[in-house]
Amino acid sequence: MISRLALLFSAAAIVPAQQSPSLLDVMSQELNRNFTVLKQKADPAPYFLSYEVTEQDFRSVEGTLGTITNADAGKNRALDVSVRVGTPKLDNYHQVRGDRGQFTSGALLSVEDNANAIKRRLWQETDRAYRGAAERLIRIKTNTQVNVAAEDTSDDFSGDAPVTAQEALPQLRFDEAAWTERIRKLSSHFQNYPAVLTSHVSVSAQTDNRYFVNTEGTRVDHGRGFARIIISASAKADDGTDLSTSETFEAVEASGLPKDDVVLAAIDRVAQDLSGLLHAPEAEPFVGPAIFSGRASGVFFHEIFGHRVEGHRQKDVTEGQTFTKSIGTKVLPDFLSVVFDPTRRKVGGIDLNGWYDYDDEGVKARPVLAVDKGVLKTFLMSRSPIQGIDQSNSHGRRQPGYEVVSRQSNLIVQSTNSVTEGRLRQMLIEEVKRQNKPYGLYFRDITGGFTTTSRSGLQAFKVIPVIVYRVYADGRPDQLVRGADIVGTPLASFSKILATSDKAEVFNGYCGAESGSVPVSAVSPAILVSEIEIEKKAKSQDRPPLLPAPLPPEPNRSSAQ
Repeated sequence: MISRLALLFSAAAIVPAQQSPSLLDVMSQELNRNFTVLKQKADPAPYFLSYEVTEQDFRSVEGTLGTITNADAGKNRALDVSVRVGTPKLDNYHQVRGDRGQFTSGALLSVEDNANAIKRRLWQETDRAYRGAAERLIRIKTNTQVNVAAEDTSDDFSGDAPVTAQEALPQLRFDEAAWTERIRKLSSHFQNYPAVLTSHVSVSAQTDNRYFVNTEGTRVDHGRGFARIIISASAKADDGTDLSTSETFEAVEASGLPKDDVVLAAIDRVAQDLSGLLHAPEAEPFVGPAIFSGRASGVFFHEIFGHRVEGHRQKDVTEGQTFTKSIGTKVLPDFLSVVFDPTRRKVGGIDLNGWYDYDDEGVKARPVLAVDKGVLKTFLMSRSPIQGIDQSNSHGRRQPGYEVVSRQSNLIVQSTNSVTEGRLRQMLIEEVKRQNKPYGLYFRDITGGFTTTSRSGLQAFKVIPVIVYRVYADGRPDQLVRGADIVGTPLASFSKILATSDKAEVFNGYCGAESGSVPVSAVSPAILVSEIEIEKKAKSQDRPPLLPAPLPPEPNRSSAQ
């Protein structure tokens, strides 16, 4: 070993060292070579080619009751190749009724910067992608001859000015030994709560660096970090209802996550909320006034509004197309505006999860005012035009292995009819009295939701709350209830919004749709609605465990239940 090192250093002193090409250089070289050859020899010839490499480096530690249950680490690179044949007016990405198409594979790429290995993989995937593109274009042209004309005759692809940018990419910093000890300590705190059936505390951190080149001249690399602590607990009620509570903390990197005292306080809240749910009465089907907390309101808007303004849904005739003909018309109360802003990284000191510098088509991120004072202004756009909008506004997004479509980023709700939270609660009580209802509802926290946007299903949504209170107008204390799901239809629900609070809250998460799972955020004040419907949640028939849980070690015992 010593002699080999000496030999290398000696050689370096005589011959100047050759710097190996960067990943972007290798991608650009192979892109140009493959595109040139295909343009000369292929029939039909491609008119556009792009490569995107997503490089992820991650670490995670999970524990329960003072023990580590899982520790994981890894690094990978995924390659996505997009080939377009035909013309921008009609190409292989043309929307065919009932067929969204999946054109990429997310092939794994070497994590080492070995130019030859990387070029070989790029060559192979380009050949595969071209063959699939050519075959699909033939089917599309045949389809246009035998099917009725499309309602939206806009082009399949829009031009965009080339962008060149190389950013300082984030590096993963994660002290696994220190976090392992912290997770042991934090997860052991659940031993103070014997009513909790299962509990977990986990931490994860990752970097997501993306490299993008295309034949228009765009050449971009950019990246982002993300770290999260997840606290979760579950239990089973005597009637078989499965109950769970959770809380999360997010930051750009692990060093930005909260200290132990903050996490321990959150564990107490999660356990105490779960204990309260175990003894809470079951919710009954109900229609009446309610307040959504800021987090709950954020999910509400993400599900019932955000997905319905994603551009590709306006062109797809299998979609419900709730707002396709609504540009310039009122779709929300006139005191509400909605902005999608991927350039926004924080709100109120909280890191947002839906930010990025460039989308997955290499388009520079920009804020999009979707609704201004209740009036719909535009849709979220990728480079797939729709009638009336022929350019991207930087919302073409995907998970590696999926094809780009228009997706949400940071959804931010703004209000000009905001009041204090105390006043909003008083307005709820006044609405309960006006409607002569037995109570109103307060949705404090939620886990997520889902919506149906296709014509073949009901144009409906479901938001899944965790902590729900009945709010009585006669001064009785609020009553926690369990087993409720929020259901409704979008247009009816929008018309019921009466006012908002003056304090915004953040919901960070990942949204799954046609182009896979992408990071998103929803920022909203609490909202008061005159009417919302809840239904009973499904529950199992299994009873709680027959045997008592083992007692924790003596020092960890607590009277808390």
